[in-house]
Amino acid sequence: MTAGAFETERLLCRPFRYSDADDMLRNWAADPDIQTEYGEPVYTDIEQLKGLLDRYVSPDGEKSGYRWAIIEKSSGENIGQIAFCKIWEDCLTAEVEYCIGKHFWGRGYAGEALDGLIGYAFSNTPFVKLEAYHRAENAKSGRVLEKSRMHITQTVQRFVREGILPEGEICYCIEKMKI
Repeated sequence: MTAGAFETERLLCRPFRYSDADDMLRNWAADPDIQTEYGEPVYTDIEQLKGLLDRYVSPDGEKSGYRWAIIEKSSGENIGQIAFCKIWEDCLTAEVEYCIGKHFWGRGYAGEALDGLIGYAFSNTPFVKLEAYHRAENAKSGRVLEKSRMHITQTVQRFVREGILPEGEICYCIEKMKI
């Protein structure tokens, strides 16, 4: 399934395009603090990003159906991304990840994108549960989840499937019937 775009007051969240490469490199994908925080490699040039975008843009690409570029409406810039990084079709559950470039921190964009994604997912996808987690030391991501409609839970599918307990991670979820 290829997901469509959704909008919030200040953001357009849409499928990635090759034209996003310059903004991605400038705003977040080359920043080790951002990329390391959510377990992605640091991209140092446009050619590397084009390889990544091949996976994001191609209809057959990795997770292309559930990954959105976060576009700041006022500037038109790609300032980050939000995605379902893991999907469990057998229980209709998706795990959410997000990142926002440092220059755009402190404006509530991650929370706004997450809220928009929750509404979009439960209206336009088959998923009945969304999950997320953050490492305890990642306070910025923690604040996004604390302020969201999601609630703390003991574990998430990622850890259940791996047969481990969260150690240092704080887990959140929201179920479709509770929104």
